[in-house]
Amino acid sequence: METAVIGNMIDLCAVMMLLTTVMAVATTNMKPLIGLFSVQSMFLAALAFIVAYSSGTPHIYIMCVLTIALKVIVMPRMMTYIMSRINVGREVGLTIGIPGSLLASGLMIVLSYYITEPLLATIHTVERNCLALSMSVLLIGLLMMCTRKNAITETVGLLMMENGLFLGAIALSHGMPLIVEIAAFFDVMVAVIIIGIFAHRINRSFNSVDTSFLRRLKE
Repeated sequence: METAVIGNMIDLCAVMMLLTTVMAVATTNMKPLIGLFSVQSMFLAALAFIVAYSSGTPHIYIMCVLTIALKVIVMPRMMTYIMSRINVGREVGLTIGIPGSLLASGLMIVLSYYITEPLLATIHTVERNCLALSMSVLLIGLLMMCTRKNAITETVGLLMMENGLFLGAIALSHGMPLIVEIAAFFDVMVAVIIIGIFAHRINRSFNSVDTSFLRRLKE
């Protein structure tokens, strides 16, 4: 009975992570987009806590704490600060409309289940259903990076992809080794700082953080 309850709680957290990713695709405002990333990270932390408790894996508790500290608190505040410093507009520039993005997201979810179906037969843990959901989050995050014009929103897509990657690591092997997890967290932290500097330079040069301007550059 307890195993079934834990499995349902894990599946619920993973589904909510996917739902927040799909909602992010349909969001055209910057602040709600950053808020959705924060909520997604909270569900990832909750899932990590449940897995750590059920499997007796202590280092996943550290991942849970780092997720809350960096992805729920620090990174959203950093992106909000960057927005205020470069006076970026609230509206999100799109290369594909919301209906097209949602349709593409649905196709990626179906593709994820099709790809992971052979692997699910070999996994017998309570987290097995998270594998397809993690790949869906990963692909939809990639879609966000490809269809958003704003450097900050592309950063959110990258961070959501990274959340999907951690979800997959938990589903397959109860997380990566602790040193790898810590290195990955701080790599992403450095990436956000670099992208923030990059966005500031784009804004100084073009008075905008629309990355489509970069495609117009010629030697």
